[in-house]
Amino acid sequence: MVERQGESAVVLYPSPGIGHLVSTVELGKLILDHQPSFSVTILITTVPFNTGSTAPYISRVSAETPSINFHHLPLVTLPQDSSSFEDINFGIPRRNNPDVRQVLESIAQKSKIRAFLIDFFCNAAFEVSTSLNIPTYYFYTSGASGLSNFLYLTTIDKTINKSLKDLNDYIHPPGTPPIFGSNFPKPLLDRDSSSYNNFIATAAQMPKACGIIANTFETLEPRAVKAIADGLCVIDGATPPVYYVGPLISTTNTSGDEHECLNWLNSQPSTSVVFLCFGSIGSFDKEQLNDMAIGLEKSGQRFLWVVRTPPTEDQTKRFLTPPEPDLNAILPRGFLDRTKDRGLVVKSWAPQMAVLNHHSVGGFVTHCGWNSVLEAVCAGVPMLTWPLYAEQKMNKVYLVEELKLALPLDESEKGFVSAAELEKRVRELMESERGKAVRENVLAMRDASKAATAAGGCSRAASERLTTLWKQDKVNGS
Repeated sequence: MVERQGESAVVLYPSPGIGHLVSTVELGKLILDHQPSFSVTILITTVPFNTGSTAPYISRVSAETPSINFHHLPLVTLPQDSSSFEDINFGIPRRNNPDVRQVLESIAQKSKIRAFLIDFFCNAAFEVSTSLNIPTYYFYTSGASGLSNFLYLTTIDKTINKSLKDLNDYIHPPGTPPIFGSNFPKPLLDRDSSSYNNFIATAAQMPKACGIIANTFETLEPRAVKAIADGLCVIDGATPPVYYVGPLISTTNTSGDEHECLNWLNSQPSTSVVFLCFGSIGSFDKEQLNDMAIGLEKSGQRFLWVVRTPPTEDQTKRFLTPPEPDLNAILPRGFLDRTKDRGLVVKSWAPQMAVLNHHSVGGFVTHCGWNSVLEAVCAGVPMLTWPLYAEQKMNKVYLVEELKLALPLDESEKGFVSAAELEKRVRELMESERGKAVRENVLAMRDASKAATAAGGCSRAASERLTTLWKQDKVNGS
């Protein structure tokens, strides 16, 4: 890590995982676009579990944008008392605090740190940076609707005296559709869990920051943006300035190679292919894969499907990168041969951004991760929602009921989607008037996303305002 004497520095601290890292890198690029003289350092948490393809991605970013410095924090052991992945994500930054302090102090000896931007999972670092009098911001990697809910958590905690899993009713966060209690992220369902307490503590601390940066644009989620601005989400205090600077999405191909699926897509008719992909770690058991295959085959639609090895039942290996899937062993007998003229199954990974922007892709079955949502919006591709974890069930509600950019897949209580349901919804998305209406909405929002980041656009103005404040040392301005 090289710093120049007397320069202005901005330090970003994402949580582990490719999904959070990508948007953080794009934020770093945006900062440099406005203030090329700034030094940008991104702290990388070294962890002993699968976080997606971070190493090749970091390598390519370093080659393409050498002005972004990556500092790898030392490996820490997993917290022994962690009962969930969220506990681990909160616990590791807590163990990283001594090293984070050391890095910040080292940078501060040579540069003026204008801002320290932390992922909400890195909440533990807030006490370090503020003790060093470094202006600290939270980078919320999802959208305004999710942020509204997140800031409202302290009110939910104070006004509802039972666990959300037992509520059996809707909650009405400001600026969003009603959310059924069980659709909140799993770690929030049990108010006696350590994960719940970590989220509540973070939601209570976020308003104390100099500001919040969110990966969305105002015209995508105007109701949620207004509710936050009106102070409706933070009931017992002031809401800090919120800067909507998105969409922050990556165009970097993490592999650097032309993927086979792009050549296949070149031979398909325009907007004819349904793309099924479920983020960097989403996977299904063999029974669900079987029904997915049957549904796709019966739908008669062209498809491109990314398939991973089913999750292991060995708890000692649950955080390790899974082996490459044996498609003949996990898919129905003869499926690949019967569908080879209109479908392609690829193993483990596909270049999602390139696929979504391909002219032949006309629909996207997604886990509703926010990066994937923004990529689909920017490509103008309508979605079918299949949430798997984290805040994705809430994102499904926003996408279907509020933003009208997706159609829902109906799942069982355990999240299973039947072959008949997938067949029905894929056809609906690709062939029906309802699917056409969603497509038109997404195309309109694609144009809005371009306008937001263009000169004079709402996101461009927000990022300019923020970086100007840092340059002028006016961190509490709005």
